Amino acid sequence: MKKTIFSISLIIVLVSIVFNNQFGKINNVQVSIEQSVKFSEEEINEAVVTVKKKFKDFKGCELTDLWYSENKSNEFIKDYLKYGKGSLNGIKEENVIILLSNFDVNSSGGDGSFEPNSSESNWKWILIRDSKTDNWRVDDWGH
Repeated sequence: MKKTIFSISLIIVLVSIVFNNQFGKINNVQVSIEQSVKFSEEEINEAVVTVKKKFKDFKGCELTDLWYSENKSNEFIKDYLKYGKGSLNGIKEENVIILLSNFDVNSSGGDGSFEPNSSESNWKWILIRDSKTDNWRVDDWGH
């Protein structure tokens, strides 16, 4: 009986370790939204939800901070529209929003593209939509 309980416990621990590294963690993220003249609070919150969903693909990582700064967003949007994918996709400026984040990477290095046991700061999330009534989608991310 003790061997069976031990075996079951060991399997549960191993499964939880494997499962834990399968998805990016978003449970303890601190969200901060500055006042905006460009977007409603609802539009920004929808962008936040979209980033959180995408972050789940970041295996072995934990999102710690996610924020919207209109001044920073506007700066980055200009570059996106002039040099980034925005120069190719014809998206209008009012349909682009950029959020920033910090996140931690565990000992696995995420999917192998991050340094193990590190942190990423000021990570940009570029979201676009086709029109004001459409949903946000993550178009690009990184530094």
